[in-house]
Amino acid sequence: MGLDVRPLGLEGVVEIRPPRFGDDRGFFSETWNAASMAAAGLDLDFVQDNHSYSAAKGVVRGLHFQLPPAAQDKLVRVSRGAIFDIAVDIRRGSPTFGQWAGVIVSAALWNQLLVPKGFAHGFVTLEEHTEVQYKVTAPYRADLDRGIRWDDPAIGIDWPVAPAQVQLSAKDRDAPLLADVETGF
Repeated sequence: MGLDVRPLGLEGVVEIRPPRFGDDRGFFSETWNAASMAAAGLDLDFVQDNHSYSAAKGVVRGLHFQLPPAAQDKLVRVSRGAIFDIAVDIRRGSPTFGQWAGVIVSAALWNQLLVPKGFAHGFVTLEEHTEVQYKVTAPYRADLDRGIRWDDPAIGIDWPVAPAQVQLSAKDRDAPLLADVETGF
């Protein structure tokens, strides 16, 4: 049973399902193996791991990205709970600029989402007590950190949660529309 990689319709955005081997004691899974991923066409050099916890259902984080030269590829997975995970193409001149792809990522599905450079990333928690881990190919740089409004009507993300139930940080609530952001791509 090998690595399952499924394209999601935007260049470089893929869902990954690593194999999981279990018995009556539990399970084992390699969530990242550089050689296996490179064989699948995903040759990435991760430099930082991040972990977020959201206590409530309906927490939106994003849409976030970093400008070059600190642009990040992100490999996102969930170890507890579930999220609806989003990638938005922010590469001006791309035929899919402003389009989004989304997938449920969860502990139960044991899947991951790869969000390449040139895409903004965000998610909403679908369950209470959700934990998200993601690897990135560049360290966090506050001076190059940017955001886009989670509910930008020009992007039109079909979030699976009512707007009245959404919990946002002040940073995400005040984020500009994509049309008003210099993306660097």
